[in-house]
Amino acid sequence: MSPAPAARTPDAGAFSALQPLDRDRSRAIARAFAPRNLFGNRHDFFYTLLKLRSDPLYPGVLAALRGTRAPVLDLGCGLGLLAHALRQDGQRQSYRGVDIDAAKIARGSRVAADCGLRDVRLEVMDVGVETPDHSGSVTILDVLQFLPPDEQHDLLVKVAGMIAPRGRLVIRTGLRDDTGRSRTSRVSDRLANLVGWMQERPRSYPTAGGLRRTLEGAGLRVSVAPLYGNTPFNNWLLVATPVLPAQA
Repeated sequence: MSPAPAARTPDAGAFSALQPLDRDRSRAIARAFAPRNLFGNRHDFFYTLLKLRSDPLYPGVLAALRGTRAPVLDLGCGLGLLAHALRQDGQRQSYRGVDIDAAKIARGSRVAADCGLRDVRLEVMDVGVETPDHSGSVTILDVLQFLPPDEQHDLLVKVAGMIAPRGRLVIRTGLRDDTGRSRTSRVSDRLANLVGWMQERPRSYPTAGGLRRTLEGAGLRVSVAPLYGNTPFNNWLLVATPVLPAQA
């Protein structure tokens, strides 16, 4: 039987022109991470505000997931910003975020609860060691470079099997190539590890061809496009959906 696509894979080429969230939307999300008292730590607030205002990551992911109802598993969720962005965008898929950083999970869980985000949970988990049971959509945002190549491959194969017929796999990652953007990404990730924001140091940056071969070999239809925005980083967005057997 010849293959037939499930839900149409979004055209990732359209994502290259996306801009970060506007000032009002960024501040609305970041305000939830402000300290409860005047002298509290404002690191999460300023990090979140800068991230949302400067990086087109979340508009890209929101566009990729819009129109789907499949539950979302966010691997390497950090503070769970995607959950806030989804709800602000009017998307109501159930959300489960997992991350190795217990401190971020604790802070993110508190903020999600304070904001009354429904059907949202955050958990501590090392995706390099284990992956949860799941069927739906999966997001892997700025995580792959922290895994060695064999673990990247194994994770992607496992995740491909989690994508439901109407679900989507959305990956944002820096890619390895010969550009100045690639070198800037590598240096920035190392610095983030040295200052303690990232617990893990970068191990290996994937290539676009390697990602495509792995995921297409696992039965997914793949689209890849740059998601630079106004940043100097070599960030790309990959969107994949299952290819199903044609109906008899």
